[in-house]
This record gives sequence, structure tokens and C-alpha cells, in this order.
Amino acid sequence: MSSRFSFGGDEHLFAECDEEMSFTGFFKALAVTRAVREANFPGVSEIVGGNASYQIRFDPDRMAPDDLLREVRALDEAADNAAAAFDTRIVEIPVCYDDPWTRETMMRFRDRHQDPSSTDIEYCARINGFASPADFIAAHHGSPWFVSMVGFVCGVAWYYQMVERARQIQAPKYVRPRTDTPRGTIGYGGCFTAIYAVRGAGGYQMFGMTPMPIFEPDGKVAYLREEMVLSRPGDIVKFRPIDVDEFKAIEADVAADRFEPKIRPVRFDLAEFERDIDAYNARLVEVLK
Repeated sequence: MSSRFSFGGDEHLFAECDEEMSFTGFFKALAVTRAVREANFPGVSEIVGGNASYQIRFDPDRMAPDDLLREVRALDEAADNAAAAFDTRIVEIPVCYDDPWTRETMMRFRDRHQDPSSTDIEYCARINGFASPADFIAAHHGSPWFVSMVGFVCGVAWYYQMVERARQIQAPKYVRPRTDTPRGTIGYGGCFTAIYAVRGAGGYQMFGMTPMPIFEPDGKVAYLREEMVLSRPGDIVKFRPIDVDEFKAIEADVAADRFEPKIRPVRFDLAEFERDIDAYNARLVEVLK
């Protein structure tokens, strides 16, 4: 897979690993950004991985652009031949699907939706060929997801479903964005799930809400004191369905600073994953039980 390189102004080198989102494109971007970080090139100040791309910010007075390009291209080409296997984490995130809070919000903005007569889940279940919203919800939480990138809004991670492309959920954004979205909303746009880290405007379809903060800059949550952002590129996430009562109980535990999410170390191997996706996913999530 040959990456396409370009410069952004005087200080940025951008590489596109694939023209569409793919497991191979994502893992290549992840491998190269890790290799660049380990190489510690002079003048490199930021290394940002994307869904199937990456960008490097550098000081051209400390390392000439052509020199950086040559070094990064060599790492990029080496990544094509490297096995996509690495140590990472699996994180369980509780989700109250079809919850009353996002339902109230979506009903205030039905005039901005493709189908004002249905809820977001009903609409997405129909366009993805599911027999019912319950079947759609089961498909959403039934398999794990990769954190393919973090950014755009502080703390927001982008989750890519770990199933073959034919089974991946697809959904358009709202026709016109909402001016309000609750914090913790489980949103969906294109082929990505994203959790709204803060309250604000948004255009993704709303499927539910998590009581578990994923971004906390003020040190109020124990598991986010060392790092204010929960997710890291390469993390694996498993959504766990909960009801309203459990949502409120977890919310109370978070407020009392006694909630600890399930986070376990795992090793991921792309070749083994692709040989039998469902069996591999089942083994991955076993560590959360």
C-alpha cells in the first residue's frame, strides 16, 4: 500500500495511507506514527494519526523538509512489510441505548433529520436492513470497535467497527446539524461511532448515552487524572448495553469518584483477526468478563 505524501505549509508533512477507511490503512498509520515517535527526529513536535492517514508537525530550521520526507517515507515503506501485531488495551463502555435524554434532544430537531417521522435508531435500523431497532442495537454493541483517531473536539475518539465491511453499519449525518447534543451521546456518522465528550452542536445520529466520562480536564474523575482523555489510537472498545437504572447508578458512582471502568491489556494481531473475525473478537472480549 503506497502512501501519498504532501506538505502543508512550512511545518507539516501529511501522508494518506488509503483513500478509504480500511483496517490495513489504519494499522499502517498507527505503525508509522509509533515509528516516527521512537525515531525522535530533530524538530518534530507533533505526530497525529488519522483514520487512514497521519500528519507530522516539524521545525524546518531544525530538519529540512526533504530530509524528513525521506526518513518518514522509509518508515512508511517498512510498515508495509511489518506484521500488524501490537500490545494495546480493551475498554468496556456502558451505553444506555434509546435513552430518554437523547430521545428528548432528537425530538427537538426532527425538522433537521432525513426522516422526521422516526427516531434515529429506527431510521438507521431500516436503512441498514435490520428487522427491528432491537436487532440494530444488538449489532452495534455485539462486536468491538477500534479507536482509529482522537481529535476534532477535545477528548472525542472515533470508533471503527471490527467486522468485515459488508456488515459494518453506515449512517448519514443529519441534513442540518443540531445546536445541542448531550455530553456522553453515542453518535454515528458514515462508518464511525463517536462519543460526544462535551455538550454542544452536532450532526451525528444519536443511538444512546454513556454515564462514563471520556474527557475530564479538571481532574474530577479518578481514572482520568493522569490523562484527561480516555481513549488512545489503537485501543479496542466494547460497548455494554445497560438500562436507565444502571445508568443512574454509574452516574452516581462517577459523581462520588468511585467508578472504575474495565480496562484490560490485550495483544492484537491483524492476520489472526482477519482469518476468523467473529472468533477472534469473542476471544478479545473474554478478558472483560
